[in-house]
Amino acid sequence: MLKTFTCIICPNGCEITADVEENGQITKIEGATCSKGEDYVKQELTDPRRNIATSVLVRGGELPLASVRLTAPIPKARIFDAVNEIKKVTLTAPVEAGTVVIEKLLGTEADVIATKSVPAK
Repeated sequence: MLKTFTCIICPNGCEITADVEENGQITKIEGATCSKGEDYVKQELTDPRRNIATSVLVRGGELPLASVRLTAPIPKARIFDAVNEIKKVTLTAPVEAGTVVIEKLLGTEADVIATKSVPAK
């Protein structure tokens, strides 16, 4: 079976095709302009992962929200669970960029960290 992917690893966005047998074995990968594209397709077929960037509420800050992101990708199937967990968080200003907001989100190796500082009012 021929499957088509758009690589999201770098800005090139290569269109990559992979010929995959019924047992999941990859017989051919074409279209990747670098090895990262091939690695991406292999991971997509065996263990798709994604990163999240969103925001959390900040109480008493100059801004109402602080941007956050994950320190590592998590299984794609857990994205909605992760977002729901992050939505439960409210920080109190001041918030410093780099602060760990949630450690080991959903038992994964990914922490949620603040990516924007929010000073207190």
